[in-house]
Amino acid sequence: MLKNKERLGQNFRRITPRDFNTPRFDTNFEGPNFDAAPQFMVPQPDFFQPPRPVAPSAIAPQVLPFTPPPVQFPTFVEPMNANFNPGDNLITNPISNDRPNIRVAIEGNDSFNAAVKAATDARVKELLQTTTNVSAFTKFNLVEDILSAQIENVTAGIWSDNISSLTTHFTSSINTVGQRRYYTDIYQELPSNEGAAIQYSIAYGHALGSGSDSVGQLNDSPSRAVYSQYRRMLLNPNDTRFTTAGSGSTDHIYIINFSRNRLKERLDPGNFELPLCSITSRATNATGSVVTGSKVITLIDDSSQAPVSVGEGGRVYNIVSGTIAYGVHNPTAPDYYGLVYPDHGVLVLDAKMLDQQLNFQTNTGSSVEGNNHFTLFHSISGSCTKLNVTNGDVYGFLARNSEKITSSHYFVRVKNGQYNFSNNPTYVTGSVGEFAQSSFITDPVTYITTIGLYDDDQQLLAVAKLSKPLLKSFTREALIRVKLDY
Repeated sequence: MLKNKERLGQNFRRITPRDFNTPRFDTNFEGPNFDAAPQFMVPQPDFFQPPRPVAPSAIAPQVLPFTPPPVQFPTFVEPMNANFNPGDNLITNPISNDRPNIRVAIEGNDSFNAAVKAATDARVKELLQTTTNVSAFTKFNLVEDILSAQIENVTAGIWSDNISSLTTHFTSSINTVGQRRYYTDIYQELPSNEGAAIQYSIAYGHALGSGSDSVGQLNDSPSRAVYSQYRRMLLNPNDTRFTTAGSGSTDHIYIINFSRNRLKERLDPGNFELPLCSITSRATNATGSVVTGSKVITLIDDSSQAPVSVGEGGRVYNIVSGTIAYGVHNPTAPDYYGLVYPDHGVLVLDAKMLDQQLNFQTNTGSSVEGNNHFTLFHSISGSCTKLNVTNGDVYGFLARNSEKITSSHYFVRVKNGQYNFSNNPTYVTGSVGEFAQSSFITDPVTYITTIGLYDDDQQLLAVAKLSKPLLKSFTREALIRVKLDY
């Protein structure tokens, strides 16, 4: 017996399951055979009137062909509770209040009734699953769904504004006179422009303090302070001098120090190329006139052909003449110009080699204001005004940073029966929460735009946004990878 009609409200009429293609039947109607055995009925128009009985033999054993009336399934089904039995409820549709309320009871043919009940129960179960299979959280399978602590090396251009080749170099008057005696910062555009940022800094160091004025301070000249600072940072404790393959132990050096926020973790070995042009003449104090010549060389590291050495300053490579595109010039007997410490983002250039090959005319006088690092600035910026005959472009300072990224991958598997409904207010309408679109009754559709990652206490830890909404329905499944970098 189908019961509990009151669960779905009053004034409902029975409908035939969508895929049950048999004539309608009824025994509880007010007609001439009220107490008779079940009688098969000829389909009636979709308004109430007592059906006209037809003898079973008139249509048995075959079923008369007919077109069943259109079936509209309920716009709302009460959620399942602990005492609910799908077979106890009647599939119904609302009708107007001026029509009688028809209650169908199936009696008589047990096997036929069992088939009807099975079909009805299956459809009810399908509808209830459609409307009640709603979840807000799904737990990850720790073995299959999470891939943790994956490390990868990521490189990127080191300059601001995603510039691959730095061809413009500017100093700033923001540095005080005292600061400029030790170092100067280099910008990619005029420092007064919006977006201007420090790209690297340059300095000159001398182990004995030559080439700079101590201004009355004993053994405290800027060049001596710079040399001592980088010696302590980069060399082993017992080393007192930088030693290069080009000139051996050297008392004076030029420094290029990449900006920390541009460097990230380290300079990417094998991916920097420094152009330098020769110097024709310069003033005693390099903050004055410096004239560049036509000769241009490009410097790279030898990481492509030589083993790395490791010291207190981390990894160390030689700086040699060459290009990124064609490698080391004369690989069997390279020209060495200094050392690169990629883990610190520091290039140490041998001043002896720059004097010999590019006529830097480094001022090594005692207690004189040489400001030699401005000679290096003019050499770099001057090279970027010269045309590279190899590729037809002007020379540019090339460099890339490198960092190791640790990632965890979360594979979000959304099965066809999951997440097909939305709590968006526009998804439903009316006071009883009916679907705003009638097609959602049996074929709900959602669009996934955001995924939240929660802990066991359902506290939100991270949010992932999809690049575009992802269509989800009972006929679609999804696999979304969420990647967390740290």
